[in-house]
Amino acid sequence: MKQPIVSLCLFGAFLASTSIAEDWPHWLGRKRNGVTTETSAFDHNSKSWLPGPPLWKQAVGEGASSPIVVGGMVYAVGWENKKNVLRAIDAATGVLKWKQSQAGPRYGRWAVGDQSMYSGATATPEFDPATGLIYLLSCDGELSACDTRKSGKILWSLNLYEKYGIGRRPQITKRRNTRRDYGYTCAPLVYGDWVIVEAGDPKTGNLHAFDKRSGKSLWTSENRDVAGHSGGISLITVEGVPCAAVATSYHVLVIRLDAANVGKTVAEFPWATDFSNTISGVSVRGNELLVSSRYNHMAMVKVAVSLKNGAHQIWKNSLPSGVCAPVIYQSYIYFANRGVHCVDFQTGKSVWEGGRVGDAGSCLVTSDDRLVVWANNGDLSLVETAGRSPGKYALLARKDSILHGLAWPHVVLSGGRIFCKTSDGSLVCFSLP
Repeated sequence: MKQPIVSLCLFGAFLASTSIAEDWPHWLGRKRNGVTTETSAFDHNSKSWLPGPPLWKQAVGEGASSPIVVGGMVYAVGWENKKNVLRAIDAATGVLKWKQSQAGPRYGRWAVGDQSMYSGATATPEFDPATGLIYLLSCDGELSACDTRKSGKILWSLNLYEKYGIGRRPQITKRRNTRRDYGYTCAPLVYGDWVIVEAGDPKTGNLHAFDKRSGKSLWTSENRDVAGHSGGISLITVEGVPCAAVATSYHVLVIRLDAANVGKTVAEFPWATDFSNTISGVSVRGNELLVSSRYNHMAMVKVAVSLKNGAHQIWKNSLPSGVCAPVIYQSYIYFANRGVHCVDFQTGKSVWEGGRVGDAGSCLVTSDDRLVVWANNGDLSLVETAGRSPGKYALLARKDSILHGLAWPHVVLSGGRIFCKTSDGSLVCFSLP
């Protein structure tokens, strides 16, 4: 009579292990915060965290765009042969299921500077579970809705440059030779029936919303800043009101998303950056946000937002992140840029730092309190968080030179697999133990 009980226990354990598989459908994951419910699967008794060779490897085209994972399928966009190509790849096998192409240039039409680092697709795709549509934004401003249920068929498409006559980004700061224009870099965001993009039109508005099914223009923000160079738009709730935050070329902008006041400005926190670069974007917890940049700022700032008083600085430190979006987890901030850093969220003071990480890097936090770090020219490592190592940087495992290209795209963990991509278009998948 004991056997059925054992079987039921094993079956329950199987359900528990499979239920933690989590899609990664947007920039920074399911909750857009770089934190996953999946485990790192690290075992101190094991000889290797990621034993054996990669599960598979694919070439997906140039660009710093990150892959996303939905329903066991990896979607990656890249530029090749004068086209932007969206690929659907089986996450378990690496088999290409379909691809959809659309003509487009390698650089945005007003491109200025750093073309060796910012070629091809930069904005991460956005998946909408309600429609099965993936939204792409090319460096040349082409916003497209692709139907994953019909092999990526383009449902609608429009070009922001052509629709609004948007010109080249101006010189943003007074520092000489810092004018840059990388085209469009900011991931689209689906909110309800809208797909929101940072158009950066000084005539009609910084943020624009379109009907996600038809592409019809619906509303624009009253702020008209030029678009910045950042990873994506963040959702933030201020006193119960849904809002969106984005790093423009001049501010950290927070706008309302409630229907009666949509597009209205809640806060404009001054943040003009050399090269128009706040690549790490805006990290959010509650009504507070983090913004960080190297260059002229060389700082990370924590800001509280209220409907009545706008933005108020809480603290500022000299621990900037360049490319990596800071991840807020429990009482700490983590980022991988010129080392792996842990910062106290309440005070802004450094808790620890360490590791061999340069300018290129990203990280995510797993449910078992560990950091997966993707950095440099193809180095993958696993690091303890402050919850497990409160006093010092603690490296658990490291695999160097997995790929040989800049690790600009954000690392992804989904379905017990880690996905690493470089800006030259190499995408590799490892299966966790």
